[in-house]
Amino acid sequence: MDHEADAYRTDLMTITRFVLNEQSKYPESRGDFTILLSNIVLGCKFVCSAVNKAGLAKLIGLAGETNIQGEEQKKLDVLSNDVFVKALVSSGRTSVLVSEEDEEATFVESSKRGKYCVVFDPLDGSSNIDCGVSIGTIFGIYTMSHNDEPTTEDVLKPGNEMVAAGYCMYGSSCMLVLSTGTGVNGFTLDPSLGEFILTHPDIKIPKKGNIYSVNEGNAQNWDGPTTKYVEKCKFPKDGSPAKSLRYVGSMVADVHRTLLYGGIFLYPADKKSPNGKLRVLYEVFPMSFLMEQAGGQAFTGKKRALELVPEKIHERSPIFLGSYEDVEEIKALYAAED
Repeated sequence: MDHEADAYRTDLMTITRFVLNEQSKYPESRGDFTILLSNIVLGCKFVCSAVNKAGLAKLIGLAGETNIQGEEQKKLDVLSNDVFVKALVSSGRTSVLVSEEDEEATFVESSKRGKYCVVFDPLDGSSNIDCGVSIGTIFGIYTMSHNDEPTTEDVLKPGNEMVAAGYCMYGSSCMLVLSTGTGVNGFTLDPSLGEFILTHPDIKIPKKGNIYSVNEGNAQNWDGPTTKYVEKCKFPKDGSPAKSLRYVGSMVADVHRTLLYGGIFLYPADKKSPNGKLRVLYEVFPMSFLMEQAGGQAFTGKKRALELVPEKIHERSPIFLGSYEDVEEIKALYAAED
């Protein structure tokens, strides 16, 4: 047994240790945020485990069938939603929860209430489960600005008022990417320890990338600026090499690659979806928050994404996010249209 190696393994920066270190910078902090985050992390571990078993569950006839207690086995996206709702409510630190899976917001009963509001997509890209493609959980956190009864108005705020955002990607490894407003850090789940370990400290997106990510199947319905931009990616007129196209169709996977390698992710409005397809609160805002914290940009075609003020909890928006210079190019094309 290699005791030296084992001793080294205990000196790892776990996500709990990392968040406690951050908390110690704020003497007035009571640890509420740390508790909330540890419950989100627990939810991510649970869903990661369930996702890893999804193929087997199907093989042995679990998904969608009734188990021995007479309970119907839940589909993974429904299960993930239940896991996160329960984890967030039981933290005792939340007041309002908005999930992609629930039509209405969830208001936590007064005895378990806290000062945070959490918006989340419990399993983004769940249609990709059966083919083993990376999927993930996306979340954003707001602070309650009053002590009155919570309402949906408490989450209908611009993205720049979020205090934290992140996603957990369930892929070849399970990775949690988090920002609390002071940069972006990536943690990878060590299955042997059951702990998220800091593996990607202070992630910075390259200023410019050579990858663009968009569903080209929608090209016939795009507006002028998007069409021109993608044309420019494929057939640059300035002698620079063409960009590579990479599109998974799972937002977490596409944004994760964009964050690490640079480039641009586009989900524009089109004739079929004039308001875009991605939801503002729990897809556009958290990913835009992370991009800006990593030195990139996020733009809706009209304005900075984080300045949007949603009117409904499931509102949609077009989004262009990624490397600073790449987003500048699409901004210039939209400005030229006006």
